[in-house]
Amino acid sequence: MAFSMQPHGIQSMLKEGHKHLSGLDEAVLKNIDACKQLSTITRTSLGPDGMNKMVINHLDKLFVTNDAATIVNELEVQHPAAKILVLAGKAQQEEIGDGANLTISFAGELLQNAEELVRTGLHPSEIISGYTKAITKTLEILEELVEKGSETMDVRNKEQVVSRMKAAVASKQYGLEDILSSHIADACIQVCPKNPVNFDVDNVRVSKLVGGVLHNCTVIRGMVLKGDAVGSIKRVEKAKVAVFATGVDSTATETKGTVLIHSAEQLENYAKTEEAKVEELIKAVADSGAKVIVSGGAVGEMALHFCDRYKLMVLKISSKFELRRFCRTTGTSALLKLSQPKPDDLGFVDSISVEEIGGSRVTVVRSEDGGNKVATVVLRGSTDSILDDLERAVDDGVNTYKAICRDSRMVPGAAATEIELARRLKEFSFKETGTTVVGTTGTGARPTIMILPAEQLEEAININYGIFCRLDQYAIAKFAESFELVPRTLAENAGLNPMDIISKLYEKHASGNGKVGIDLRGDDSEDGVCKDVSTVNVWDLYVTKFLALKYAAEAACTVLRVDQIIMAKPAGGPARREQPAGMDED
Repeated sequence: MAFSMQPHGIQSMLKEGHKHLSGLDEAVLKNIDACKQLSTITRTSLGPDGMNKMVINHLDKLFVTNDAATIVNELEVQHPAAKILVLAGKAQQEEIGDGANLTISFAGELLQNAEELVRTGLHPSEIISGYTKAITKTLEILEELVEKGSETMDVRNKEQVVSRMKAAVASKQYGLEDILSSHIADACIQVCPKNPVNFDVDNVRVSKLVGGVLHNCTVIRGMVLKGDAVGSIKRVEKAKVAVFATGVDSTATETKGTVLIHSAEQLENYAKTEEAKVEELIKAVADSGAKVIVSGGAVGEMALHFCDRYKLMVLKISSKFELRRFCRTTGTSALLKLSQPKPDDLGFVDSISVEEIGGSRVTVVRSEDGGNKVATVVLRGSTDSILDDLERAVDDGVNTYKAICRDSRMVPGAAATEIELARRLKEFSFKETGTTVVGTTGTGARPTIMILPAEQLEEAININYGIFCRLDQYAIAKFAESFELVPRTLAENAGLNPMDIISKLYEKHASGNGKVGIDLRGDDSEDGVCKDVSTVNVWDLYVTKFLALKYAAEAACTVLRVDQIIMAKPAGGPARREQPAGMDED
């Protein structure tokens, strides 16, 4: 007779096949370890000298980049705790468009320091309490570090825009930031609306053409469409435009019909009737004043013949998103079927021409007059991977411009802000006034625990109470120490001695100069690589730093709060995918 053991505890409550992890070793420390592994991947890509990662996703698409948002998105992270850091990085990327690497790396550093505190005996609740106090104090100090006068700026002043944008672009394309920032600033200023707060990043487009070098890049007021014009006319100037969303062809009836033809003459007349109808429609478009027809669908052979006869240029745009942008650029209203457009439905362009750039034929739509809605940055490079990385740098620059339009305040870059925050936060941790007092009120009585302010400590000492510092003070000190991640990583990635540089930075900041950072192009002068960032014009946006630190601290505290992991048995069948990785939103 066989005896089977009945499940007990949590096993009796959940289905067979579940996983259950609890306690410091199984849940907290394993979660921290997973987050540390993720931040280790992104950390070496931080800063101008950050290393590239070669990622091949499940579709065998190759990514060679140092953009943390792209890296973690293509890695398809499965660990639930590490996913929290990924979500924090995505939130930063969607909100600002830059700083995702700082968010993930800083959160990983906080958790690594939290692990040391846990192993020395602190409870996660005490660490969370200290981290919460630390981030509150950090954001107060960060506001004090804002450069005076930076809160007001003209978003159409190219020089001021470039100074704020350069650091974000340099983190992706170090050495090319001057050229790229200039082009990005030109494109953004061209499409900036009257109220800069309403700036739309979708109005700055990127066209990637293989061949040439970065110095061949240009900014076009209008659009660049890949592909040739459909008809024989390849260039028009100062032209009105008509857009037909469904295509340019003779319309078929909705119901099937049968035509009985008795003679050749009837067949000839039938063909002429169709021909006359198409000619009538094309002539009506030409009579409206339009010189360009843009089709969202197929263009019939007969319709194309009459377009050439009436000197109409024909373009075909298959993507409905691209068609909408074209309408926005030219001020055109898309019509559903081929018919004579009203004057209000027509748009206007300065010129449309087919050009050959690097062996690729493209259609350039220019709208030079003020008020145009779209600008295009034409990027040139030797390979698709280089062009993709240049595009990410442009996206970072455009998103930075959007952030500037909302909040133009800036803080010292090149790790100057992080060292100053670390220095001040360490001082704050020493001055934390709350102290735990442990003692007894009488012989044989149970010990009582009280938290007293500093001014009452002398009285407590006189009655022989034992005094211990509050434990969250250690967490605040570790939070301050975590800021050393940025200068240490910048130095390591540049091949410099991190300990030497961090000690020099602390020395200069302690002497009163809070703007000293790391100049990676530093020479053998007296200052070496530690220089005042205001002299080398390296600035970071306040809002980028504010949100990155806030998201990182919140993500770290969220991971530390987890003490149990309970995973149900996975459902059968193929796994659902939200969206194929690497796919465009369009």
